Amino acid sequence: MSLLEVKVPDIGDFKDVPVIEIQVSPGDTVKAEDPLVTLESDKATMEVPAPAAGTVKEIKLKIGDKVAEGTLVLLLETVEAGAAAPAPAPTP
Repeated sequence: MSLLEVKVPDIGDFKDVPVIEIQVSPGDTVKAEDPLVTLESDKATMEVPAPAAGTVKEIKLKIGDKVAEGTLVLLLETVEAGAAAPAPAPTP
């Protein structure tokens, strides 16, 4: 398992974009592309998706915080590919 820092992706030239919703809690299991938080710019709302499947360990922002590209959203504990599926038992 590894800890992944999830950050706000490229959201254009927007700075100080408010967080209007946090859609996960510590301990939640998420799949890749599941929405984590919702941001609201002048013209639209946008969701920050999970970059990989894993378990939310720690949320680093709160509703009302102002964010920009690169702001740390949360820490996600991921399972490396192959580690999740046990190896098949050898045939006797």
